[in-house]
Amino acid sequence: MNVDVDFDRCEGHGLCEDQAPKVFRLDDDGDLHVEFEEIPEDQAAAVRSAIAACPVAALRERA
Repeated sequence: MNVDVDFDRCEGHGLCEDQAPKVFRLDDDGDLHVEFEEIPEDQAAAVRSAIAACPVAALRERA
């Protein structure tokens, strides 16, 4: 599984980091970082929750 981030949409709410802290990280400036190029299978459910939780739809699953 992979995830696409629309960085122009991301407003740094941090809900993705709450849902999948091993995958998503906000830095001190509020910029989002994805820790993996390909999401590990054990993190897939958490990432899907993060995608659903994003209030500005900045995250999308890529097959």
